[in-house]
Amino acid sequence: QVQLVESGGGLVQAGGSLRLSCAASGRTFDMYFMAWFRQAAGKDREFVARIRGSGGITDYTNSVKGRFTVSRDNAKNMVYLQMNSLKPEDTAVYYCAAGSRPGAYGSWGQGTQVTVSS
Repeated sequence: QVQLVESGGGLVQAGGSLRLSCAASGRTFDMYFMAWFRQAAGKDREFVARIRGSGGITDYTNSVKGRFTVSRDNAKNMVYLQMNSLKPEDTAVYYCAAGSRPGAYGSWGQGTQVTVSS
């Protein structure tokens, strides 16, 4: 398992941008699929984006396609989520997750709050 720590959340107006970061421990970081999830108040946690170990292939939930970009820097053990054109419905706690394959995320961060005001 890896230890994950998210940062970069905050309050932003609709249409604005934020960049979330996730710092990972461990020497085999590039072997992990990395993903971002989010959980809005009173709702289930939902998948947002993922990126494979090599960084070449990404996937997004439909509601963020064209607005969010996931990336990673394996040399720094970092994963990022660039969020543009933010909407109030993007308000949630965002979590970073790591796993050996998509859907099998065994390591989670503590979450970072993103609030988008209208």
